[in-house]
Amino acid sequence: MLDNPHFKNTSTPTLFPVRLSDLASKSRPNSTRFPVAACLNGEVVGLQTIVPTSGPINLDFLYSDSAAALEILRHSTAHLMARAVMRLFPNVQLGFGPSVENGFYYDFSLEHQITEADFPQIEAEMRRLTEQGGTFECLIIPREKAERILESMNQPMKLEHLRTNLREFPTVFFYRQGEFLDLSRGPHVLNARMLQHFKLLSVAESNWKGNTQKPLQRVYGTAFFHENELEKHLAHLEEARKRDHRILGKHLELYSFDPRVGSGLVLWLPKGAVIRQQIEAFLVERLTGYGFQRVYSPEIGRAGLYRITGKNPYDSESCYPLFEVERNDCYVLRPTCGPQHVTIYQNHPRSYRELPLRFFEFGNVCRYEPSGELSGLKRVRAFTRNDTHIFCEPTQVATEFRRCLEMLRDNLRMFGFKNLRIQTCFRSENGVKYSGTQEQWEYYEAMILEECRRLGLPAIPNGEVHPEGPGIDFVAEDSLERDWHFGIIHIDFNLPSEESFDLSYVGTDNHLHRPVMLHCTPLDSFERFIGVLIEHFAGAFPLWLAPEQVRILIVSPKYETYALQIEEALRSRGIRVFGDYRSEKIGAKIRRAQLQLAPYMLIIGEREAEGKTVAIRDRIVGSLGNFTLESAIELFLKEIREKTLKYEPGTV
Repeated sequence: MLDNPHFKNTSTPTLFPVRLSDLASKSRPNSTRFPVAACLNGEVVGLQTIVPTSGPINLDFLYSDSAAALEILRHSTAHLMARAVMRLFPNVQLGFGPSVENGFYYDFSLEHQITEADFPQIEAEMRRLTEQGGTFECLIIPREKAERILESMNQPMKLEHLRTNLREFPTVFFYRQGEFLDLSRGPHVLNARMLQHFKLLSVAESNWKGNTQKPLQRVYGTAFFHENELEKHLAHLEEARKRDHRILGKHLELYSFDPRVGSGLVLWLPKGAVIRQQIEAFLVERLTGYGFQRVYSPEIGRAGLYRITGKNPYDSESCYPLFEVERNDCYVLRPTCGPQHVTIYQNHPRSYRELPLRFFEFGNVCRYEPSGELSGLKRVRAFTRNDTHIFCEPTQVATEFRRCLEMLRDNLRMFGFKNLRIQTCFRSENGVKYSGTQEQWEYYEAMILEECRRLGLPAIPNGEVHPEGPGIDFVAEDSLERDWHFGIIHIDFNLPSEESFDLSYVGTDNHLHRPVMLHCTPLDSFERFIGVLIEHFAGAFPLWLAPEQVRILIVSPKYETYALQIEEALRSRGIRVFGDYRSEKIGAKIRRAQLQLAPYMLIIGEREAEGKTVAIRDRIVGSLGNFTLESAIELFLKEIREKTLKYEPGTV
C-alpha cells in the first residue's frame, strides 16, 4: 500500500493529474524488463490510468517478462492490425480481436478476401504505424453516447454487442489510437512504439457469435516484446509445420477424410487403426487396474434423458438438432456419456458395499463444429471419448480424486509428455449459475488443492470452470514445448441431485444417502490425442505404438524364402512386420523404410541366410549387428512389453 502520490513529499496538492505512466517511468529497471501495465487496487489497468486523487492505493506494476503483460501486448497488436486493415481495405466491419494462447486474432467482415498474400502489405502498414507512435487513449463513454458513436462508424456487430452483452453497463470503454476507435475493455499498452515484434500467421473462416449466416474472416498473428523471442517462436512454428499431423497423417497413411462421408468425420486407415487400438488396449489395462468396469451405451438418446439434467445440451450451438423417430418421440446424437452412465447406476438399488462404483466407456459422441474451425484430428464432428464416472461416498472422494490424478499423471508420462501441471477449475463470481452450495465448492476446492500438493503437482488457477462442480485440467508440454490440456477430473453436484436423477445408496445406517459423482477423462478424445501424438513423436512412434514395428529387407530375391520364414515367426509372436522383397538395391529399401519411420529393419543377405541369423538396423543409430532370430524377437518383445521410449519424442 502506497501513500497517494498527489500528496507525497509536498505541502500542497498537485493540480494536474498523475498517470501511472508517470510513476512507471521512475520504476523502469532496464531496457529488457519494463512496466507495461499495473494492478491498481486489485484491477489490471493500463498505464494511461489516472491515479486516484485521494486515499491510499495498492499498486503493482506488470513487467514485460510476465504472462499478463504479454497478453496485453498481443491484444494491443490485434488493434494495430485492425487499424492497418481498415486503412488498406474499404468497408471493414469489426468483430472481436482478443489475445489468445501464443498470439492474437481479429475477426473482420469486408468485401476483399484476405489471403496470406496480403500479409506483407498489412504488416508493412502496421510497422509504419508503430514508427509513427501514438498513445492508446482510454475513453470511458456513457452507453447511449457509445451507441451513437458506433452507429456513425457503421460498426453493426460492435453495436449489437453493446446492446446485448453490455446492456447492463451504464458506461463502456473505448480505445483510440490515431484515427482508429474501438469498443474494448482493454487494457492496452501505452504507446504503439512498443508493438515492434509481430508476425501475421494465418487466415481462417469464422462467424459472428456462432451464427453461420454471418461469416467473418479471422486473421491470426503473434507478437512478443523482443525480437529474439519472436524468432524463437517462429522457429518452433516452422518445426510444428513440418510435424503437422495433417501432413504426416497423409504421408504415413494413418487416417483420411472424404467429403462424401462428411466434413470432420474421421476414416481410420489400417495403420492409424493400429495406433488407436494400441492406445485403447493401454487404457483398458490401466482402467481395469484401477478398478473401473467397462460399460457400453447407445450413441443416441431420447431428448427427455437430457431434460432430466436441467440443462439442454441439444439446444447448444455445438450440438446437432433433434430428430423425430416416431410421432412426438425425439432423439438426439449424444454430446456426452454422463446421463447414460447415471442410468446404469440406477439399474438397481445400490448399497454402500458397492461403492466406490467406477464405470468407463470409449463412447462415440457428436458435436457440431463450424467448418472453418475443423482442424484435422484435433477438431472434428464425431469423436470417441474415454469417459469414466465414479460414484462414491463423501468420505471416499479424496482417495478417488487422488487415484485419478495418479492415473492421469502416469498416463501422460508414459507417452513422454513433460512439465505436468494442474489447472484448477474453481468457482468465481462471474454470474454463472452453479450447482451445489458455496460451502460444497469451498470444501472440495480445498480438498483438490491438498491432493495436488500431496502428489507434488503444481496447481495454477483459471481453468475452464464446469458449473456442475469444481475440478482440474491436466496440462502437459509436448516435444515442441507446446502446452496441451489432456484429461479432466471434476465433481458433479448436478446429476446426482434431487432436481436431476436423484441418485441414492443405502448407507451403513440403513438409510438412503446421495453419492458423490466424479467425471474423469484419462486422455481426452482418441482423435485429438492421436493428432497431438503424431506431432509429439513427429510420426516416429515408439515400438509399442508403431503401426509397422519391423521391416524385413532382402539383399537379393534369392533370400526371399528365408525372409518369409522370419516374417511368419515374427507375426506369430504378435510383432507387426512388413517384408520388402522388391528387386531394388538395399540402399534404396533402407531409405524408403527410414522415410516411412519403421523403428527396426532386418537385413537378410548371404551371411544371414547361411547362419540362420538376422542383421538388425535401428532407424536412428543404424546397424546393431547380427542376432539369432529368437534373440531378435526377445529384444523387440521386451521393448514392446515395457512400452519403452527408446528416444526422446520427436527424434527422427
